[in-house]
Amino acid sequence: MATPVRVVLVDDHEIVRQGLKAMLARHAGEARVVGEAATVAEALSVVETFGPDVVLTDLRLGAASGLDLVRHLLSRCPGTRVVVLTVYDDEQYVYQALRAGAAGYLLKRVGGAELVRHLAEVVAGQVVIDPTLAGRLAASAARLHHGEFWPGAHLGLSQRESEVLALIVAGLSNRAIAARLTVGEETVKSHASSVYRKLGVGDRTAAVATAIREGIYQ
Repeated sequence: MATPVRVVLVDDHEIVRQGLKAMLARHAGEARVVGEAATVAEALSVVETFGPDVVLTDLRLGAASGLDLVRHLLSRCPGTRVVVLTVYDDEQYVYQALRAGAAGYLLKRVGGAELVRHLAEVVAGQVVIDPTLAGRLAASAARLHHGEFWPGAHLGLSQRESEVLALIVAGLSNRAIAARLTVGEETVKSHASSVYRKLGVGDRTAAVATAIREGIYQ
C-alpha cells in the first residue's frame, strides 16, 4: 500500500478543520492529517514541525491572507505543496493563488474521494484546479489575452472587487453598495478591505485617489 499523503489543515474555523479531518479519516489509507492551524504563525510552526506533503489552506485566515501563507511557506519550506481550499469561486483568486505559488485551488464543496485524488495528484507534481472553475478560467484567459477584462484586473482585483471599487469611487456608502449588488453589508466591507489591501491603501479616500491615478476609473 502506498504511503498516505501527510496533510496539514489551515483554517480559522475549527468546525471546518474538524469536518475535513472527519472526511479524510474515511480515506486513512490514502491521506492522513498530521497537524492543523488557525493562523499564519501557527501554520508556519506546524509545517516546520511535521513537514507535511501538502498544506490545505483557506483563502481567508481571519485578518490575514492565505496567499501570504503560501508565499511564506514556499520561502521557508520550499518542498511543501500548498493547495488553497476555499468557498470563493472567483477565477481571479485562482490566478492570484497560482501566481503566489500554490499547487492547486479547490472549492470546499469537494467530496472526500475527489479531495484525496487531488492530494495524490499534487504530490505527484500536478497542479489541480476545481473542475467547476476550469471552463471559466479558460474563458477569462481568453478575455485577458484580448484585453477584455474588468477594470483593476491588472492590480489583482477580482470582478466583484472591481464593481465595489467603482461604486466607492461613485461615492456610495457600504449600505448603498450592498443594496445595489444585492449582497450583505458585511460582504461589501470584506470586499472593500480586500480592495484596500490590494491597492496598498488604508481607507476609501486613498482607494479613490489610487483608482483615479492608476486610470482604473475616470
